[in-house]
Amino acid sequence: MNGTIITLNSTVCDIYFEEEIPSIFEVLMLKTEERELYFETRKQLDDHLIRAVALGYMQGVKKGMQVQRTHKQITIPVGKEILGRVFDTLGNTIDDKEGEFSQSKSIFQPSMAVSTQSGNVQIYETGIKVIDLMAPFIRGGKVGLFGGAGVGKTVLLSEFIFKSISLHRGVSVFAGIGERIREGHELYTQMVESGVMDKTIMIFGQMNEASGIRYRAPFTALTMSEYFRDDEHKEVLLLIDNIYRFIQAGQEISTLLGRIPSRVGYQPTLLNEIAELEERIASTKEGSITSVQAIYVPADDITDPGVASVFTHLDTSIILSRSYASKGLYPSIDPLASHSKLLDPTNVGEEHYRVAKEVREMLAKYKDLQDIITMLGMQQLSHEDRLIVTRARKLEKFLTQPFFVTESFTGRSGKSVLLSETISGCKKIISGELDAIDENRFYMIGTIDEAAL
Repeated sequence: MNGTIITLNSTVCDIYFEEEIPSIFEVLMLKTEERELYFETRKQLDDHLIRAVALGYMQGVKKGMQVQRTHKQITIPVGKEILGRVFDTLGNTIDDKEGEFSQSKSIFQPSMAVSTQSGNVQIYETGIKVIDLMAPFIRGGKVGLFGGAGVGKTVLLSEFIFKSISLHRGVSVFAGIGERIREGHELYTQMVESGVMDKTIMIFGQMNEASGIRYRAPFTALTMSEYFRDDEHKEVLLLIDNIYRFIQAGQEISTLLGRIPSRVGYQPTLLNEIAELEERIASTKEGSITSVQAIYVPADDITDPGVASVFTHLDTSIILSRSYASKGLYPSIDPLASHSKLLDPTNVGEEHYRVAKEVREMLAKYKDLQDIITMLGMQQLSHEDRLIVTRARKLEKFLTQPFFVTESFTGRSGKSVLLSETISGCKKIISGELDAIDENRFYMIGTIDEAAL
């Protein structure tokens, strides 16, 4: 049964149906000689009228045009064939490669029942020293990655993909929400050059596309991730860049649908929309989805309702520091500002917790002494404080690490370090066992043994 467009407003239109109206989230299709345009039903206004959001450009759309019902929701391909491919939000390939997909799935799936989820809290090792020690990831958990431009956020995301595939023999799914296509192309090229694209899937809802497309991009990526967790029993790493743009797209749609805005102009359904996405990220006894989400903080206001709504779901927060990047300390993660709910003796063990606490205390003391050092010099410090400063500087350098994805740029071979070796190395530095070794020997190494050679 066809419907007729009777009102147009930006990317939202009202469509009249003579008989039965479409259900919420049903996809509608407008077919012209040049293209096919899809709409998603978002509101039933009365017995004959619905309000729909366009999933594409509205150029050339006029009142009176006929829209066809599809009797289904947004459905995307799943299966092993999607590995190594690049998709748009609607599940169409955008990488100019040939290939058929045998399975498909609606992007609307219920979150897992509590009884099917894994109750065990396990560390998801990344092989990156500063993360595994100071802010460990939880298997099946959610990680927030906070960082501005030029501090290594994209490089860190790329390394996570590489480590996920090499360490966990898993699958990586990247969702670019509101991505500049230049950034997306650079990331794709990097993945191909690193040799990990065959175990990676990329989904893009580009910056120039309609809000309906950008809003649904993470659900497409999540549905593909769920297939590999539930059917292939894989360890899946889901990277979302940027979750704040998902919130903004929802805000645009909410305004166009005529909803009264809530605090600071956000949609009244904000908390529900975030929970709908986040609660599907979980682990089972056979597989898991671990999510790393880049988060933009508007005007550096951490209390912004959009940011605060994501915070409640996070297990780990990784803070990238511009001051660390300016000192050449990469990855430029601030170990004092970053934290994880997992860092507790009952979860990580007494030794890990104690060493992480001692490292944090030593680095905090060094930070407090920096003003004195800058004004008066090291000579004015007590012998005990001088020891703390030299050991803290060695810890800072030891927690740097060359990445696999940057080998071609830096000429340094990438390193992956076991958590036990990271703990052992930090213990040796803190105890003073390595006081005689020059601090520069600790820079950009893997295990502590490389400094002692």
